[in-house]
Amino acid sequence: MLLNVRRGMVKEISLTDTHAHLDLLADDRAVETVLSRARKNGVTKIITVADKLESSYRAVDIAQKFEGAYAAVGVHPHDAKTVNPNTIKELKNLAKNPKVVAIGEIGLDYYRNHSPRAVQQKVFAQLLDLANELGLPAIIHNRDANDDVIKIIAEQGLGKGVFHCFSGDVAFAQTVLAMNFYISIAGPVTFKNAGKLINVAKFVPLTKLLIETDSPYLAPVPYRGQENEPANVRLVAEKIAEIKGVDISAVSASTQENVSLLFSIR
Repeated sequence: MLLNVRRGMVKEISLTDTHAHLDLLADDRAVETVLSRARKNGVTKIITVADKLESSYRAVDIAQKFEGAYAAVGVHPHDAKTVNPNTIKELKNLAKNPKVVAIGEIGLDYYRNHSPRAVQQKVFAQLLDLANELGLPAIIHNRDANDDVIKIIAEQGLGKGVFHCFSGDVAFAQTVLAMNFYISIAGPVTFKNAGKLINVAKFVPLTKLLIETDSPYLAPVPYRGQENEPANVRLVAEKIAEIKGVDISAVSASTQENVSLLFSIR
């Protein structure tokens, strides 16, 4: 799945994949292989994002072992029903590691409802409180839950974060931007049916955009349907540059500055 990179053919830029699940790779050797391919495509930093307590431990382990890797710890709404006071305590301890840059992914998912909605809402609020307590941004998962996600964020008073793998429309993007949150765009922006997301990419200023793969999911065209990896975030950046009518260097510069501002990564 590595892009066809040859010296002199691809502009040297620096990118960050702000959302990948490196914990799903088989072992450290597989992580090193994926990171090597990412570096060859200009991807210098990767945030590996957890979805439960177990993967939070693994995300921190990866971040500690590999240069350019950072971690986010949290519990996905699918697993909200597994959260108890000890879970929150363990996440808090993990989040004190200097390579942990966010609480996530957290949020609400009303599409599959693997955990009861009331439980999702309670855990989401608790994890937003944790982000506030530690001064960390939140990485927000939102599926079919726009109103409740916005309501709970407002109630908890969280002032910084990103809506990952954004799938809403321009109107919802306006709401997110009004809260001073960032919007992250992934591989679906390259799909043939990406009209709504293309409009969002046009609308959102580069100063509020981030890019991601959500790997191993949502591989961009021409790899759609295959296993995704951080190297492919370059394809997302190229598509956004095409949509906005700018050079990829502009996307690189802005998204890297946004990563620094939101996650305090230099």
